[in-house]
Amino acid sequence: MSEVLRSDVMIAFAVMTAVTVASRLGGYWLMGYVNVTPRVRRMLDALPGSIIVAAALPVAVNGGPIVMFAIAAAMAVSIIRRNDFMAVITGMSVAALARALGFGG
Repeated sequence: MSEVLRSDVMIAFAVMTAVTVASRLGGYWLMGYVNVTPRVRRMLDALPGSIIVAAALPVAVNGGPIVMFAIAAAMAVSIIRRNDFMAVITGMSVAALARALGFGG
């Protein structure tokens, strides 16, 4: 039998899926009880950027100069264009191009 199709692996996938779905649905359900004041709205508006920073920071610390340059490019696009998706695409493109040209490891 394949390692991926073992029953314990499939059970782990099913449990992780159930927990993910439950946490997302639970978040929607709980937000039904929250008064969306201007302060809460500002917090919710800042959340996507906070998630990107939390995901990118460990990579930036360990990534070297190419990663730092790609993150700087993404930050510049994010500040100028105010578009998180475009910033992520820019950062990925800069890193891929730099590596394709042979810079860094």
